[in-house]
Amino acid sequence: MATIATIGVYGYDRDSFLAALAAAHVELLLDVRQRRGVRGSEYAWANARRLQEALAEAGIAYTHLKELAPTTEMRELQYREDARRGEGKRSRTVLAPEYVERYEHEILEPVDLAPIVSWIGAKKAALLCVERDPEACHRSLIAARLHDEWGFEVEHLRD
Repeated sequence: MATIATIGVYGYDRDSFLAALAAAHVELLLDVRQRRGVRGSEYAWANARRLQEALAEAGIAYTHLKELAPTTEMRELQYREDARRGEGKRSRTVLAPEYVERYEHEILEPVDLAPIVSWIGAKKAALLCVERDPEACHRSLIAARLHDEWGFEVEHLRD
């Protein structure tokens, strides 16, 4: 059975991030961020160009699946919920129910995952976003859909 991993940027440095991917035998990183950058010098390694260079050196393929990224409006909805809960993006623990509903309806339902599943093939792939915890990130919703509709086992990589 195929496995899809998920991984966030927060909590890792460049070397520990690459080590986590290697330990999980990831061959393909699927970037599902809307913006492929991360604020803060400690995460400069995760900005698109640097990340792609590091992955290439590690022998891991990379692609950006912008069609699976949440819209700016959805992200702002989540930020309002974070503020209500007293959490920040780097400390978020859950997704807002309205965010989940809108993401699933507006992004996941219209996207045909068949070409992505076919492209993954027998490779071990990982979904990438920034949040530390998968429960606080849309990558968990994508992984759940891959599990439910395509039988993927899900492995959440954590720092």
